[in-house]
Amino acid sequence: MKMSIRLGRIAGIEIGIHYSWILAFVIIAWSLAQGFFPQSYPGWSTVTYWITGILAALLLFVSVLIHELAHSLVARARGLPVRSITLFILGGVSNLEEEPEKPAIEFAMAIVGPLTSLILAGIFWGITFLISNQESPVAAMLSYLALINAILGAFNLLPGFPLDGGRVLRSILWSSTGSLTKATNIAATVGRFLGWGLIAFGLFQLLTGNFLGGLWIAFIGWFLSNAADTSRREATLREHLSGFKVRDVMYTAPEVVSPEASVEDVVWDIFRQRHRRAVPICQDGNPVGIVTITDVKELSQEKWAQTPVKEIMTRAPLYSVTPEDDLNTALKLIAQHDLNQVLVLSQGKCVGLLSRADIIRHLQFSQELGVKSRQESK
Repeated sequence: MKMSIRLGRIAGIEIGIHYSWILAFVIIAWSLAQGFFPQSYPGWSTVTYWITGILAALLLFVSVLIHELAHSLVARARGLPVRSITLFILGGVSNLEEEPEKPAIEFAMAIVGPLTSLILAGIFWGITFLISNQESPVAAMLSYLALINAILGAFNLLPGFPLDGGRVLRSILWSSTGSLTKATNIAATVGRFLGWGLIAFGLFQLLTGNFLGGLWIAFIGWFLSNAADTSRREATLREHLSGFKVRDVMYTAPEVVSPEASVEDVVWDIFRQRHRRAVPICQDGNPVGIVTITDVKELSQEKWAQTPVKEIMTRAPLYSVTPEDDLNTALKLIAQHDLNQVLVLSQGKCVGLLSRADIIRHLQFSQELGVKSRQESK
C-alpha cells in the first residue's frame, strides 16, 4: 500500500503504517477517552481517561498487527512470499507477492486471522479476571481489548469477500467447483450484498442519532462493497489473460539505440514517427537502460540535440519478463511497480517490449472476438 511509514521488520516481514492509520488512531483514542470509558467507568480523572484511551487504541492496533502476522506467517510457511504488512484506517493488510495456488492454502491463510483474534480475546479476558479491582483502568482496558478482538474475529468470519470469511468461502467454492474465477465471483457478490447491508445499517444509525458510529459503519460497508467489486473484476481480468504468454502480446520489433544517441533523435525518429513511448538502450547488445517519454519531459527541448540518452535514461531497476512468462505474471509486475512497460529479455538480449497499452489492446481484441489462447483452442 502506497503512502506508508516504515516501522521496521518482524520475522523478516516489513511493517508499515498508512497515513490513514493516524486518523483512525485519533478517532478511536478520542471516542474511548470521551465516550466509552467515561460511560462505562465513571469517576476517573480526565487524564486517566485519555491515557487509558490512547493505550487501548495502541494495543488495538497491536492486536490487528498480530492478526495480520498470523496470515503472513502461515502464507510464508506454505511457500508464498510476503512483501510487507501495512496498517491502515480499517485495520491491516498482508501484501503477498502471489496468490495461493490451491484452495487448501487459501483456507489455512484465511481462517488463521479470525482464530488469532478470538484467541487474543480469550487471553485478554482471562487476564482481566486475575485483576482484583475490576473498575481499575487496567482491567477496563483489558476488557475493552477482549471485547474488540472478539468483535474483530466474528466480523472477519462473515462470508463476504475480501473479508477472511469471504476467503474461506472462496476456498470452499474453489475446491468444489474447480474454478477460482467462479468462486471469486460468488464470494465477491456476497461481499457486495454484505457491504450494502452495512451501508443501510450505518445510515439507519445516522438517522437515529448515532452519528459517528453510523458514519463509521457506512464507510466500512462502502469499502467492503468496492473491494469486493474490484476483486471480481480482477478475477475476470485474470481469466481473460489466462493461457496467454508474453510473446503473444509483446511488441516484437523494438527500436534499440545506443547510450550515445541524442535525445532529439529518439524523440523524432521513435517517439513521434513510430508512436512508441519507450525505447531500450543497449551496449554491445545488452540492455543498460530504458528511456521513456516521462524521462524526456524532465529535459527542455533546447537541450535535446546536445544530450545523449545515457544522461536521462533509467538505469535501475530494469524490470523485465521473458517471452514465455504468463501474461498475468507480467501484468502483476507492471501493476506492482506502477510501470508503463517492461523489457522482454531472452538470454539477456532485448527481444521486445510489453506495455500496458499492449495488454489493453489484447483484452479488447480477445473480449470482442471471444478469443482463447492457442493452447486452449486446440
